[in-house]
This record gives sequence, C-alpha cells and structure tokens, in this order.
Amino acid sequence: MAEDLINKEIYFPSYLGTNDKLITLLNRTSIILCDWLSKANKNGPLPFNESFKCMMPAEDGNSEEDLFSEIESLLNNSFNPVHPGSLAHLDPPPLIFSILGDLIAAGLNNNLLAYELSPSVTLLEESLCKWFAEKIGFDDFSGGIAASGGTLSNLNALIAARNNAGLGTNPNSVLLVSEDAHSSFIKCIKVMGLDTSNLVRIKTDNQGRMNINDLRKSLDKCSIENKKIFAIVATLGTTVRGAIDPIREISEICKQRNIWLHIDGSIGGIFAITSIPIEGLNSINKANSITINPQKILGITKTSSLLLVSNMSTLENTFNTGLPYISSKENIINRGEIGIQGSRPAEIIKLWLGLRFLGLNGIEDILKSSIKRKDFFIKNISKNKFDIYSGPLHIVSFLPKELEPKESDEWTHTKVNELINNNFMLSRPKFKGKYFLRVVMGNYNTNESHIKELLGLLDA
Repeated sequence: MAEDLINKEIYFPSYLGTNDKLITLLNRTSIILCDWLSKANKNGPLPFNESFKCMMPAEDGNSEEDLFSEIESLLNNSFNPVHPGSLAHLDPPPLIFSILGDLIAAGLNNNLLAYELSPSVTLLEESLCKWFAEKIGFDDFSGGIAASGGTLSNLNALIAARNNAGLGTNPNSVLLVSEDAHSSFIKCIKVMGLDTSNLVRIKTDNQGRMNINDLRKSLDKCSIENKKIFAIVATLGTTVRGAIDPIREISEICKQRNIWLHIDGSIGGIFAITSIPIEGLNSINKANSITINPQKILGITKTSSLLLVSNMSTLENTFNTGLPYISSKENIINRGEIGIQGSRPAEIIKLWLGLRFLGLNGIEDILKSSIKRKDFFIKNISKNKFDIYSGPLHIVSFLPKELEPKESDEWTHTKVNELINNNFMLSRPKFKGKYFLRVVMGNYNTNESHIKELLGLLDA
C-alpha cells in the first residue's frame, strides 16, 4: 500500500525535509491566482464565456497539468470582486493579508471544536471576540464566537435567546423583526422548528427604520394572544437601503419588558468599533447579542462572521454538551461548546491578520471611503429622474420615478444587462413590490471616475 502511494505521488505535507513539492505547487498556484486578479480590469466583474466544465474524479488521479488547467478555467469563469465595477453586493475585494490567513488556516488544518485540536487558535478567537465586544461597549462578562456567515451567527443568538427565556419547545414562541429585516430570519425560524407565523414583522417608517409605535402595538397584541416573545431583532444596516433601526428606543422597550435584544449588524456593525459618526449606532451596548460580518466591507476573506454576546454564560448554558470524547483544560472553553457548529476551521486567523495589518486607522479609512463613494453617487445622480432609497451606510437603491411594478421589472432587467456589458455589476432587489437597482459602494478599487462613468450609463 505504501509503495502504491509513493508511485502515485500522493502528497501530504512532510514532517521531514523541506516540503519542496508543496512550495512548488503553492508558487504556481499563487502565480495563476495573481494573474487572474491582475486581468480583472480587462475581463470585467463577470465572465461572458460560461465554459467551465465540472470534471468529476476518475479511476486514476489527474496529472498536475490537468489540475492546473482546470484551476485556470475555474478562475476565468468566476465572479471577480477586484474589478472596480463590482458594485452589486456586499462582496468587496479580498484583503491581501486575509488571503494569507486563509492559506495558514488551511495549512494548519486545526479544528475549533476543542482546545486540544487548536490551542493557539482557540485563544486567538476568544481574545479577538473579547476585543470586539469591549470595543462596542460590552462589559467583562462578554465575549463571542466566530461562525461561517451571518445567518449562523444570528441563529446562534436566537437559539440562545429562546433558551434564556425558557421557551425551548414552546410553539407559541415568537420573534419580532422589522419588515425590512434580512430574509435569513425566515430560515432561522424554520430551523428552530417554528412556523413562519412565529416571525412577527414590524412596519418601517419612511426612512426604512422599525416603527416604534407599531412595535409597541405588536408587543401588546402578542401579550393578548399569549404569544411568548423570546427576542426582538434590530437591524443595523438593512440589505436594500442600509437603514438602521432606532436601537436606543428598542433597547429601552426590551429592558422594560425583559426581552432579549439581538442586533443584526451583519452590514453596519463593523462601524461600531470606530469613531466614525454614524447616526443610529448609539446604545448598541444595551443589546444582549450582536452579529458583525467583517467580510462584507473590510475584505476579510469568506467566511468571517462574529456573534458577540453581553454574557458568555448564555452561550455555554445553551450549547454545552460536555464533549465526552474530548479532553478539557481548566478555565478554557472548547469553542464547539458555545455554538451550533462543531468542527470548524481556523477562520479567525484571516480576520486577525487582516485587522492587525490595517490597524484601527486602516479600518476607518476603508469604512470612510465607502461612505464617501456613496455620498458622491447620491450627490450626482439625477434627483428629478430617480427615486432614491439610502441610509447612513454605503448602500443605495434607486428606480426611475413613477414606474409601475411590471415596468420596474423590465427596466431593471434591461439595465442590469446593459451595465454588465459595460463592466458594471449592480443587483436588482425586489423592494416594496417593485424591482430596484442597488449599488453597494464597498469596493475600495472604485473611484470617482468609475462612479461618473456609471452615472452616465444610468442617465443614457
């Protein structure tokens, strides 16, 4: 068997020697990747030639040449976030040191399930979550856990909230969110074994923020109907317009009624660790939990999401199983015991390296530049021609005035195709019964000349 492995040249990293083969393969892969990134301006955000063929494993392994050819084909048929016209979604270019972090995490192949499987990374994740929690104003009992995306972070929080309320199996458990909250909360409710009727949607005002009067009415109605509220979710950056719910007022209501406050800060939560004056960020330290996704604007490579909680014991009490097959170390929490995920890669490394490289000044520079691009776009788009929806963050949705729903579908569909032919990629979300175009100004490679070109195409 060992002889077969040698003959077939199946390589694992060696515990002897210099790993020359791995170095050669890494160098070649790096060159191919960097060449693809460098051609972004010529190739555009999306490939026009969708020729990638998904080849499945054969009886014998493929040669290196075959595999590198397929890697190139894969890259050439992929979305490229580095292109300055990539403005459709919350997917900015990858931060260079975060790419390196992904490499280190893959090479380590440590497992955040338990301390003995990831000693340094366990301490790193614990320390970085604590740092974030303190930066947003949580006290010494706070902390958090990383997860693969905002949906999982939100789900971790909601399960902890329901457990904390003693409503683990109660079919009358309800969750309150704004009507503009992220669609993933529908998924969360289903995963928690509840019906979509257990998700109570609160109306928003003309700025896209949760309506406090409607919230109070809904709370009273839930009480009359004997529905048990386990959490209210405030959104810190809605998907379509970047609106921020009135967190201070919501937090006061939660305190009065002893209800868990979760903040979905997947989009805007990262602004809270800076001194940037964003309207609506006050009082987030009054929450019980908050989701932050650095991947959505800082360029931390996917996936990078954090759930921060004001009291770590709520996560321990919710998810602890004892892990009977894992050795435990005194005063060290096995990270698989404080969230849904068990085995989990060392994704925290790419966040840590990225933040260490940027520093707080670099973080602020990236965030401020996104707001500056958004402001420039809004300042220069025709107010006479378009209805514009935006909030304090870096997202803008717009549509020509007085279009009917069917007309909005046709116009946005046509315009998206026209724009991609000119190397600008915008999205077309459905909002208030109509389709809109949405631009997300989180791409650090986009400058004012690109935005002027985009505006010219929109006016054409």
